[in-house]
Amino acid sequence: MKQERLDWLADNPFYTKRFAFHIGRRCRHSTIRDVAREHLLDWKTVKALEMQYMREQIKRAGQPRPKVIGVDEISIRKGQTYRIVVSDLDRRRAIWFGGKDRSEESMDAFFAFLGERRCKRLRLAVMG
Repeated sequence: MKQERLDWLADNPFYTKRFAFHIGRRCRHSTIRDVAREHLLDWKTVKALEMQYMREQIKRAGQPRPKVIGVDEISIRKGQTYRIVVSDLDRRRAIWFGGKDRSEESMDAFFAFLGERRCKRLRLAVMG
């Protein structure tokens, strides 16, 4: 049995990468439910295609090299559960989301992700 790799197929073999890209772009401006209704697809299918689109966008963005960062916290659920979001303010995009809470240890995880060399490039940090 011979298997052939078709590079134009999405992760879901029923759809092309071009269609997955289209669905991902639509999800930027509409809810997953609305995009699923519009294209007569299952919600889970749209979610999977959107995730593939987002993974590709992250890959294309490359490694962050911020000079100015914004640090904020978002609530995950009721009961004082928070995560940290760090954004590159020059490029106006989020570059890191994580931590267990809003502690110094969680912020250290961001600096570990960024690496010593890129941390030295930082000139300004702003908290919201």
